[in-house]
Amino acid sequence: MSHRAARCARGFVNLTRALSTEARAQKVERIANELLDLNRFERHDFTVLWRLKMGLHRYGAPIAGAVAPSIATAGSPGLEAGAVAEKTVFDMKLEKYEAAAKIKIIKEVRSFTDLGLKEAKELVEKAPCVLKKGLTKEEANPIMEKLKELGAAVVLE
Repeated sequence: MSHRAARCARGFVNLTRALSTEARAQKVERIANELLDLNRFERHDFTVLWRLKMGLHRYGAPIAGAVAPSIATAGSPGLEAGAVAEKTVFDMKLEKYEAAAKIKIIKEVRSFTDLGLKEAKELVEKAPCVLKKGLTKEEANPIMEKLKELGAAVVLE
């Protein structure tokens, strides 16, 4: 390639980058404006959808399989067995509760989740159900102890 052709190619690449950057900036600006125009309910729906697309869970850490595919393959059972044996993230499940302690349990559920009163009440009433996902044992133990003191049967899965 001649010197003139190389200079022309560099100029073209620089022009393309400038146009691409400008187009990207306009696209990002357009998306930001559209997000600002959403009402409260649409923003909530968008947030839920965004977290699902990004592989994030509402209460815990990112879900590993949603973003990055698993490293283990079907031909490597040793890797899969090791992954199962070293479980570090658990789901807290409410098995049952004493009817007299229902209100206290609802208040406690609200304290460690970001649920409102109505949502927490509905969640507790449909026991057995998962109260919180993606907890480590260190995070779950104090919550489990408190719920057990109140009269709930809670397990980690």
